[in-house]
Amino acid sequence: MRKTILSVLALLLLTATALASPINDGGYFKGIRLAGKVRIVDAFPDIKVQVVSSFPDLKVKVVESFPDEIGEWQFVEHGEDFTIQFVDAFPDIKIKYVTAFPGLR
Repeated sequence: MRKTILSVLALLLLTATALASPINDGGYFKGIRLAGKVRIVDAFPDIKVQVVSSFPDLKVKVVESFPDEIGEWQFVEHGEDFTIQFVDAFPDIKIKYVTAFPGLR
């Protein structure tokens, strides 16, 4: 009985953690693949982003070229794949900058 209860609690915890992230397992947020060329805007972004030091939804590595993998972003002035706006509160996603191993969790 105790094993069953612990198993159910573990499953609920894993489910709650998966549901907490706004990014799906494929690296998409509302149909936007979180890799590629990114332009920073002051208004009307595709995604509102908050930079955090712990518990990010996505780990981001800034690259100079070939931003092909989830979490690899190349900042550009035009020709972007999506736009972001940095916010201090109520973000769509939370990111942490990394120098290696970008992506989910």
